[in-house]
Formats: sequence, C-alpha cells, structure tokens
Amino acid sequence: MTTSSTLRLSIRPMVAALGLAGLAAFSLTACGPSASQAAPSAPMAGPPVTAAVVVERSIDETQEFSGRLEAVDRVDIRARVGGFINSVDFKPGSLVNKGDVLFVIDTRPFQAEANRAEAAAVSSRAKADLAKIELARSEKLVADKAIAQREVDSATSSYKQLDADAKAAQASLETARLNLAYTKVTAPISGRVSKAEITAGNLVDPTAILTSVVSTKNIYATFDGDEATYVRVAKQAHDGKAVAVNVGLVGEEGFPHQGKLEFVDNQLDSHTGSVRMRATFDNADGSMAPGLFARVQISGGAAANALLIADRAVGTDQSRKFVFVVDAKGMAEYRSVTLGPIVGGLRVVRTGLKPGEKVVIDGLQRVRPGAPITAATVPMVASNDVKDGAKVAVAETK
Repeated sequence: MTTSSTLRLSIRPMVAALGLAGLAAFSLTACGPSASQAAPSAPMAGPPVTAAVVVERSIDETQEFSGRLEAVDRVDIRARVGGFINSVDFKPGSLVNKGDVLFVIDTRPFQAEANRAEAAAVSSRAKADLAKIELARSEKLVADKAIAQREVDSATSSYKQLDADAKAAQASLETARLNLAYTKVTAPISGRVSKAEITAGNLVDPTAILTSVVSTKNIYATFDGDEATYVRVAKQAHDGKAVAVNVGLVGEEGFPHQGKLEFVDNQLDSHTGSVRMRATFDNADGSMAPGLFARVQISGGAAANALLIADRAVGTDQSRKFVFVVDAKGMAEYRSVTLGPIVGGLRVVRTGLKPGEKVVIDGLQRVRPGAPITAATVPMVASNDVKDGAKVAVAETK
C-alpha cells in the first residue's frame, strides 16, 4: 500500500468525528434557551423631556376680554346762531378749558338787534310807568267821588296791558343779548379739541358741526363680559362695591392701567351670552385716547386655592385640552383637563390634575401615551418666562 493511500484512510475517520461533534453541538443549541431569552432585558430609556410639579396657590381669579376706550364726555360743537365765521381761535388737537372761545361769528347784526330791543324795552317801560301814575291818580279821585268807577277800571286795564308790553320788550332784549353772546362759540367742557370742520369766512347755521371736544381727565373702557363674569361681579357692582379692572393697550406688557368697574348692564344678550360692562380709569397724563383697542382684565370674588401650570404644557386634541403626567414608573400618562384663565403667567386647571403631580412642559412632540420618558424636573415658570435652566436640563438628558 502506498503512502498516499494510507493518509486518505487516516483522514476519513477524523472528518467523520468532527461532523458528529458539530451535529451534537447544533442539537444542544437548538434544544437549549437562546441567549436573548436567558439574559434579562435592560429597561428602555425614553426620550428626554422637561417636567415640572403642578403649582398650588391661592389666587384672586381674573378674566380677560377685548374692549375699546371711550370718552366720558364727548360734545359736538355747533353754532347756536347763524352767521359768517370771523375767526377760529384754537389749535387743532390742543387741550382747551371749559369756557374757552373756539369760534367767533360776525357780531354786527346781533349787536344791532340788541340795540333795537333795548330801545323798545325802554320805551315800553316808560309807557307802563305813566299808566301806573294815572291809575294811582284815578284811584284817589274815585275815593273823593270826583270820577266814576268806570274810569278807574279803564286806567287799571291800560296799566296792566302796558306793563305786559314792557315785560315782553324786556324779554326780547334778553333774547337779543343772548344771541349776541352766542356769536362767541365756547368749549362746554374741558378736554382735547378736534380740527375745525368749517373755517373762517364760511356761513354756518345751528345744524352745522364746527368741531368736537372729548374729555381727557377720565376715560371709559367698554367691553362685553361673559355670563360667568356677570354672575361673579354684577352684584358687587350694583351694590356700589369696588371691582378692580386693569387695562393694557397695544404695545404694552401686562395690564399697567388700574381702574374700577363702573357699569354693568341690566340684562344679557340672549344671542351672544354676553353683557355690556364699563370701567373707568384715570387719564390725567392723556396717554389713553377714545377709540383705542384695550385688553381688559377684570377680577372679583374671594381668593381660592387653584392648580396652575405653564401654558406650554397644554396640548390640543381636536376640541379637547390635555397634558402628559409623569407617573411613578416614569411613563407618560394622558390626561384631559379643563382650563381656566391665566393668573400670573400660569394657566388655571379646573379639573384633570391633582396637587403634587408632575406634568411634561417641554418636549410634548416626543411623548406618546403609556411610553417611557426621561424627565428632567425644573421649576414651573410662565410660558413667556422660560429660564435657561430648563433648556440646560433637557440638553443634559440627551
């Protein structure tokens, strides 16, 4: 037998032995547990979010509405007599005091009429005085039986008629003097005057509006309140108790102007469910003008405990509002909530949350109901006052 034949005979048993060993190992692997089944799985880390504990605080609940500023007093200036305007004696848009002359109408025809009425009044009074003397003389003669009673009666009648004519002439004189005074058109109130609608040289009559004046010392904010606000503050307003109202104008932060509720209408509009309300504010500096848009914040009612969260923690699911609560296992729990107004930059939550619970305030787009999350806890702050610490906390969890 050759050497190559001997090698082939010795290799074949070795290959067969290796094959059997491989089959045995494969059988043991197939029958035994897998590595993934044998080793316990590590908990899966959820997406990083920022969470904060719900704030419980005693608040004086407020409500916000949109309204407009209105002048307390507004007067359209008209001429009380007709005539040609001689002069316009004010600067458009300036402040005027009550009694200041705004327009002057040509006085000459009115002065002439006053002079004529004065002469007629003097003449009538002289005739009445003479009739009075004659009546006294007649009464003395009839006592001496020098004249008949009929002459006394005639003198009495004549005196009464002439006295009445004198009084009528005096009334005409007063009217003429009043019309003469009306040629000077004055401001009936103190405030800010508009521009002259009719200038010098034009003929005017009492139907024409010359300009307008609005008061500036105080100003109204008129708005439509809802039914809940009416129930809350109407009785206080009708009883004369002060209800605080604050106003913010366009470009202003918050509600810097403080006033009080001055008027609540006697009924609600059944179509809109709203009620007309009006607050009054001090406007000594003239910063508020009639017609401006106003954000109105009205308070009222006793202080009560409330739960508050940042507005950015609230999500919208069609018509429902919801938040994600971080439970004890680090899972995101979906909660429907009923919201109230914003107080101190935080949103009031009426139902859906409990004191001490933790809600997700940043990273809502990464959260799924019932899924694990990695929450970094930060203080609850207003949505418009996010602190850098919140952003850092989120970054550290990534």
